[in-house]
Amino acid sequence: MKKLVLLLLLVSSVVFSQTKVKDTVTRKATIGFDKKGNQVSFKADTPPLIQTLGAPPASYSYFWEFGDGSYSKAKEPKKVYKKKADYKVNLAVTNNYDNGKPPSTRPKTVAVTEITDDKSDEIASIETDEGFKLFNNREPSPEEEMVVVMSYQNLLNYVTNGKLYLFYNDKEFKKKNFELLETRTHFGEKEVQENGVACVDDSNNLYDNVASATDYPSFRNSFTTDDENLEMTLMESKALFSNVKILEFDNLNAKETRNVFMTFKTTPEMIKDTSATVKMRGVYVPDRNYKNHKKKTLEMEIVTSHDPNKMSSNGTSINYRLVRLKTTNFKTRFQNDGEGPARTIRLETDIPEMFDKKTLQIVDCYPKCPICPKGENVTYSCIDTIIKKNQIYFTFKNIYLPGSNQKNVMERDSTKGFVKYSMKFAKDFHKVKTKSKTSIFFDKNEPVITNYAVTKFKPGISIGAKTGYNYYSQQNNAKSYFVGATISPYKSYRWYWQSELYFNHLETGASTTLSDVTLQQLTPPVVLNNGTVADFANVQTSSTSKTTRNSADIVPFSLRYNLNTYIGFGFGPQLSVTLDETTKTESVKKFYAVNAAGPTGDEITSLEKNNSTSVATDNFKKTQASVFADVTFGFARIGPSLGIRYYKNFEKDLNYWQFYAIWKF
Repeated sequence: MKKLVLLLLLVSSVVFSQTKVKDTVTRKATIGFDKKGNQVSFKADTPPLIQTLGAPPASYSYFWEFGDGSYSKAKEPKKVYKKKADYKVNLAVTNNYDNGKPPSTRPKTVAVTEITDDKSDEIASIETDEGFKLFNNREPSPEEEMVVVMSYQNLLNYVTNGKLYLFYNDKEFKKKNFELLETRTHFGEKEVQENGVACVDDSNNLYDNVASATDYPSFRNSFTTDDENLEMTLMESKALFSNVKILEFDNLNAKETRNVFMTFKTTPEMIKDTSATVKMRGVYVPDRNYKNHKKKTLEMEIVTSHDPNKMSSNGTSINYRLVRLKTTNFKTRFQNDGEGPARTIRLETDIPEMFDKKTLQIVDCYPKCPICPKGENVTYSCIDTIIKKNQIYFTFKNIYLPGSNQKNVMERDSTKGFVKYSMKFAKDFHKVKTKSKTSIFFDKNEPVITNYAVTKFKPGISIGAKTGYNYYSQQNNAKSYFVGATISPYKSYRWYWQSELYFNHLETGASTTLSDVTLQQLTPPVVLNNGTVADFANVQTSSTSKTTRNSADIVPFSLRYNLNTYIGFGFGPQLSVTLDETTKTESVKKFYAVNAAGPTGDEITSLEKNNSTSVATDNFKKTQASVFADVTFGFARIGPSLGIRYYKNFEKDLNYWQFYAIWKF
């Protein structure tokens, strides 16, 4: 028995240990360092990588914050501190081509108690970025953390006091994508509030009208721009983003560079489309006494795994009504993971038919090079474009892109490149979702295949006006006409839903009915036209009834299908609610002289009697249910069309045909 218990415990221990090894959610990286005076060498102890099958070798990339406002992307950086102090060091590790989650890290404090090297590290100048830089340590992924850095430099020739803005959470998306967890400053920057800017969730039509939902002109270029109209920049930014962080800084010396670090966590509600692009915008005011400022837009592609080879698009949520005004941007980025440099890189990109390839424009690229001249063999660096039926080839020629595994390559970002291009839509295309991918060839190696970039359209709303005539084949003398409206998605391609509301007028009348002839004594007797006195007369009553009904006909949900541009089908239920109904009956009682030759003789007009009665049904007390099927001819998706619909009613003798005209807007 004891042996059995020991065996069970051993098996449980083995299973438990195996489970922990496979738990990639709790992977951790530990900061290690070796200190000699104010010289510190850093190294990270990272967990094993979980290789993605078919991808280049898995690897880690690093982002170190040294606690004094400086940073490094090296694997094992060395830092020389300037002052004696306790420095809080942060590390963010990104797993590339790895199936697990990025390892989490805890900050570590480094105490510098003596200065043995007076050649301390200075924060690198960012003059090549025009004094303002906004970047992130990795692309955003749902429920992961990400570091965003605002790096700013005083390019003026005097000491300044200025301001920083960071706008985030695009209003283009329904839900917020980011939550700001922590802001780390090292030069006395302090948070401030501003009326009209810091209140991030209010609604203001003035701001909302600044930027069109179909076009983001300020996002077409991601480089730094200078501007003097600060009010307009802030108003436009507030119209595009839901949240903002505002910091003020003081005593920034000429040529001095400072960094602000912000940790964001992506929300679980973050858009799951991994080809979508999200944005943040930074605004840098070097001197608070003036309105001169710089703005920088950071474009980020959403990922589910960290793969440097990726294709993305800003066409994941397009308004189909305004698509003619829209230019769609695409971006394909890549990384050379080889042991040597790449001289030629070819991107074979799928192009959906809905795009006009003649409108292709290369917006930006890296390595930075001009477009190759057509029909010439060149020896300098350039990018060539070849347009095929369903693809476009982008070829970087005569370049030098280092490999991440190449000897003496210290900066991993130097092994990355991209091409960003735009296209307009063709003249005639349907409202359908498309997707495309890119095959990346580094020299003569096997291609690396990217994810799919998706183009999707917003459903949109189409309002339709509808009127027509109803034909009741089983009702006598029926007359019915209606007018109403429909609502459905705008210009749907195949299957779609539609709801309808009508006001229907129906008149039904029975044919005249005659009662049997009866003999009735006249009291007093009546003198006829021929002078005779009639004591008796034949009596006959005729009656006619007419029903008038006004109703609201409701189609809560119908399913429709467009066979092509001109023919559509549909079916669904309908509920009719009586608004008012009146039945009016008119009767005429006539008297005839007794005639031996027949049932009646001459009419005695002086005795004729007329009678009228009306019976009203209580409003909203009467309902009817029916189902229908129909077909339309004309412009099935948008515009005018004619239709025929048959209703099967659940009450006897109320089946009918409907002939209608509809115009969808």
